[in-house]
Amino acid sequence: MTIIQGVLIIILLVLSWGFIVFGMVSVFKLKNLYTRILSAATIDSMASLTILIALLVAGITEYEFVIRLLLLIGFLLITNPISSHVNIRSAYITGYDVQSLQKHGDNITVGDVDGF
Repeated sequence: MTIIQGVLIIILLVLSWGFIVFGMVSVFKLKNLYTRILSAATIDSMASLTILIALLVAGITEYEFVIRLLLLIGFLLITNPISSHVNIRSAYITGYDVQSLQKHGDNITVGDVDGF
């Protein structure tokens, strides 16, 4: 591994860590469920993608490893939007009312939905 590869890997991992911290703050800061799910899905995708790209840079000389990582990146890019869409759609279908919670200033927490 060259010095340039090492520096690039460190930059990508620090960037991934920044995405994760920003995502945690935004999930607690945002008020309604839909923006929280959108933020969590976006940050999850970006953090995972930067970690996988850092692994790709680290193992660039082994073609089998690179092919597996490229397949994993493709799978990630396909499945993350689908899973966040399913989560948001299930909240919409169950009748989660965003407007009533925003009027009263309530924040949803774990256990507030349907008495769980």
